Amino acid sequence: MVKKKESEEEEILLPTEEGQVICVVTEIIGANYVKVFCMDGKERMARIPGKLRRRVWINPKDVVLLGIWEFNDRKGDVLYRYSRDERKKLVEMGYFDPSLLELEGGA
Repeated sequence: MVKKKESEEEEILLPTEEGQVICVVTEIIGANYVKVFCMDGKERMARIPGKLRRRVWINPKDVVLLGIWEFNDRKGDVLYRYSRDERKKLVEMGYFDPSLLELEGGA
């Protein structure tokens, strides 16, 4: 079981496709929707899909991977929620700006 956790830490989901971006959850709207502020400077409405909704609790200030909808740039689906350790690694790798966490508090 420990080996599985170590391999999970090595494989952090990164925004590989063009329609994926790392975001910070700013507000829980309800009905499985959240507001997120993305690394590209846009605020979007994100839907939490059923398979994720049943397994993961998403709270404000959580860092998530968002898949942007092709037909609507202002909306997307939450693909993954990063843990604290994964968030630290994202900062180290340069994929996530930690100032987004403070910035969203005032927004």
